[in-house]
Amino acid sequence: MSRFESVPNFSEGRDAAKVEAIAAAARKVPGVTVLDVERNADHNRSVISLVGEGDPLLEAVFQMMRVAVETIDLRTHVGEHPRMGATDVVPFVPLGDATMAEAVRLSERLGERVARELGVPVYLYAASARVPERSELAYVRKGQFEGIRDTVESDPGRRPDFGESKVHPSAGAVAIGARPVLIAFNINLATPDVAIAKKIAKAVRARDGGLPEVKALGFEIKERNLAQVSMNLTDYRTTPVPRIVEAVRAEAARLGVGTVDSEVVGLIPEDALFDAAETYLQLKTFDRRQILERRIAPSPAASPTRLADRSLTEFCSRLAARTPTPGGGSAAAAAGAMGVALGEMVLRYSQSPTSPDPTLSAGLADLENARAALVDAIDADTQAFEGLRAARRLRKAAPDDPFTAEELRNAVRHATEVPLATARTARSAARTLRGLRPKVRATIASDLATALALLEAAVAGALANVQANLPDLEQAGGDSTAIRAEAGSLGPE
Repeated sequence: MSRFESVPNFSEGRDAAKVEAIAAAARKVPGVTVLDVERNADHNRSVISLVGEGDPLLEAVFQMMRVAVETIDLRTHVGEHPRMGATDVVPFVPLGDATMAEAVRLSERLGERVARELGVPVYLYAASARVPERSELAYVRKGQFEGIRDTVESDPGRRPDFGESKVHPSAGAVAIGARPVLIAFNINLATPDVAIAKKIAKAVRARDGGLPEVKALGFEIKERNLAQVSMNLTDYRTTPVPRIVEAVRAEAARLGVGTVDSEVVGLIPEDALFDAAETYLQLKTFDRRQILERRIAPSPAASPTRLADRSLTEFCSRLAARTPTPGGGSAAAAAGAMGVALGEMVLRYSQSPTSPDPTLSAGLADLENARAALVDAIDADTQAFEGLRAARRLRKAAPDDPFTAEELRNAVRHATEVPLATARTARSAARTLRGLRPKVRATIASDLATALALLEAAVAGALANVQANLPDLEQAGGDSTAIRAEAGSLGPE
């Protein structure tokens, strides 16, 4: 499944309760993780980073936007940062194997829904832009809330991509799009003179002949009595962080001021920080494989491909999401694997280290094999169902083709046989443990009871999946006699 990051910006940075209510709306959506919440009072703006698969992520962002519409009023909003909407901008960023085309489609789906259900006009920007000039966010946001409000009905060039040609009275308009990873990076100057910050911003930003892939503005940060060069680095590989730092320092020195510090807004790729470390440490022959954490743990970007290899928290989040997979078959296999593992622990504590009982040793060997099979079944069930969905689409596209009929029949049979194997393995493991119950220590009898309960749940869940698929198998012309007979033999004991 493709995963994406979204980094919506909200025009509220002073009321912590409002910002938390917006973030809480995303946290309620299964399968989505809120990674970071940044709130800035001077900008009167918050940036919330979250990650998830397409459908759950879209739902989470929509629910956040709903809260923003209900709680933020741009008619009274004042802040240093330009803004056009209560939710000002929503980018989708493809991660891993996800594609930019998929991210564009997400932005379009969200845009259509926002206009229809929230009454907020939507402008598609960046890779999603349908009007070439709108690839630049600054072009879309030109005039801000008030300027767009006053011209959108009369200026055809202001016509939104979704929604009516008028802004929401209090929530304004929103830019939604798809883009690569962006670094929001600010450098604070040792002066309150915002004119100097604006001169530096003009010198370093790409559109005025500065550094490529750099967008920059100058702001006043009243809380600290200093000026700030606020930047978006749209491709940190083209213009690395240390290069922009040195460029800002040089311009500041030319204008007679220094720099105080810098800040990252939201999240930043680790490689961008390693660029800075290599530059300022003047490392000559440094290989990033020398980084200790990269040698002893996988990179966060290299997330496990198998469900079975993910953390329990992530697996449960995936299970809770409104997606067809993973489903009951994977959950049944996971319950069975835990039941078997707990049974193994029970037998190991019941085994004498000095004089092993051969029957306990044989039982342990059987359970180890069962655990491996059930762990594999977590992903096998998901893959079988995805294969069935693909075969159904193929059959729908070519209903008269004998090949598609055979493909569908085979896919339904496989989707039935996988949970049947789960039930078979879990039932066998439960019988092994019940046969060894007299040899189990009384002090861990409760663990045995838990193991058996988990295995019974695995059998029941897997058989429910088998029963659900049998009518489809018969309708596709498959013989279900043997499967029905075995399923009946694996029922409750």
